[in-house]
Amino acid sequence: MTAIKGANVFVTGGSRGIGKVLVEELYARGAGKVYATARDPRSVTHSGAVPLALDVTDPVSVAAAAERAQDVTILINNAGASVRASYLNSPMDDVRRDLETNFYGPLLVTRAFTPIIERNGGGHILNVHSALSWLADGTPYSASKAALWSQTNSLRLELQPRGIAVTGLHVAYVDTDMTSGIDAPKADPRDVAVTALDGIEAGAHEVLADDTTRWIKSQLSAGLEAMYAQLKQ
Repeated sequence: MTAIKGANVFVTGGSRGIGKVLVEELYARGAGKVYATARDPRSVTHSGAVPLALDVTDPVSVAAAAERAQDVTILINNAGASVRASYLNSPMDDVRRDLETNFYGPLLVTRAFTPIIERNGGGHILNVHSALSWLADGTPYSASKAALWSQTNSLRLELQPRGIAVTGLHVAYVDTDMTSGIDAPKADPRDVAVTALDGIEAGAHEVLADDTTRWIKSQLSAGLEAMYAQLKQ
C-alpha cells in the first residue's frame, strides 16, 4: 500500500479533465507536493500545485521536468490524446499520434522517474488506461490504450523488486473536454479520481472505475460476438 498523505506526486496532464481533479483530490488527501504538468503550465489553476511544462512525447521536455521534480514518490501518467484517426483513410502521422502520446509518452515519463522514485525509497506509478484497452473502437486510440495496458502489466513485474508498485486505471467515457462531442453516459471525473487514488492507497494492481468498464472486462473470456454485435450478422 502507498500513503498519499505527505507524498510528492507528479501528474501528467494536470491542468484539465481527470488530471485537474486528481490534483485537487491529492491535496485533499494531504499530499505534500503535487507537480501538475501541461504543455502550457499557465493553464494549471490549482493554487497549491507546482506547475511544470511537459510534452510527454518530447524526451528533452521529459528530462527537464524530471530534473525539476527530484523528490517524487508517486507518478500518475494521465496525459493522453484522442485523434480519432481512421486506420485506412487517415494520414499515417495521425495514426501514430495516439501511440506517441498514449503509449510512448507514459513510457518516456516512467523511464525518467523510475530511478527518482527508487532513490526516494520506492513508491507508486498509476497509468490511466481505458475501457477501450479491451474493446476496439475502430481507431488507433483503442490500440494505443491496449498497448499501454500491456506495458503496465510488464512494468508492474519489473518494478516490483525495486519497491515501485504499479496500478492500471481503466475507465469508459468521462465528462471532460475530450468527450464533449460524444452522446453517451459519462462518469464524473471526481468519482474517477477518488476511485483511482483509493486504488493507489490500497495497492490495487488494477482499478475499474465504472460499470461499463467492469462489463467489458467481464466479457473478455466470451466469444468476440459478445462485444462486437456486428459479427453476429
